[in-house]
Amino acid sequence: MTTSVTRRGAQLVLAAGVLLCATAQAQTTVYKCVDAQGRVEFTDTGKKGCKALDLPGYIPAPPQRQGPAPSALRPSNAPAAAPAPSPSNFPRVDTSQQRARDDDRRGILNEELRAEEQKLAELRKVFNNGEPERQGNERNYAKYQERVAGMRDDISRTERNIEALRREIANIR
Repeated sequence: MTTSVTRRGAQLVLAAGVLLCATAQAQTTVYKCVDAQGRVEFTDTGKKGCKALDLPGYIPAPPQRQGPAPSALRPSNAPAAAPAPSPSNFPRVDTSQQRARDDDRRGILNEELRAEEQKLAELRKVFNNGEPERQGNERNYAKYQERVAGMRDDISRTERNIEALRREIANIR
């Protein structure tokens, strides 16, 4: 008698858990399986002797589509779908206005490039070919090495910024 009460309690707990946990909805069908010894198992794979459970509030996942992909259905000589045209009320910029915007952008990027190049020159001057002057608070050689490594990182970052700015300027029409 206690075994059936325990099974019934386990079933109720499982059902209550599924009902109460709305955020964790199952994505497949839940099956109740009873083996030859009378042990109950809940699984998502249907086996011999298993019964699909009807769980209230359960929304099954859509069935997996079998068959070829949509692109495989189209004959090879058929043209691909043309991109959707932009709406007629889509804002357009005339050529002269776009050229002025590109010139402004080029000017801003050139200013940034000059600033980064000046920063790189100052960093290299202070770096002194890998042997910057030691500061008073750097009695410990490890502190000095840490500062030198940070300087190398700053120089490397600035060089990458300069390369990126030059690429961006080259991409402007």
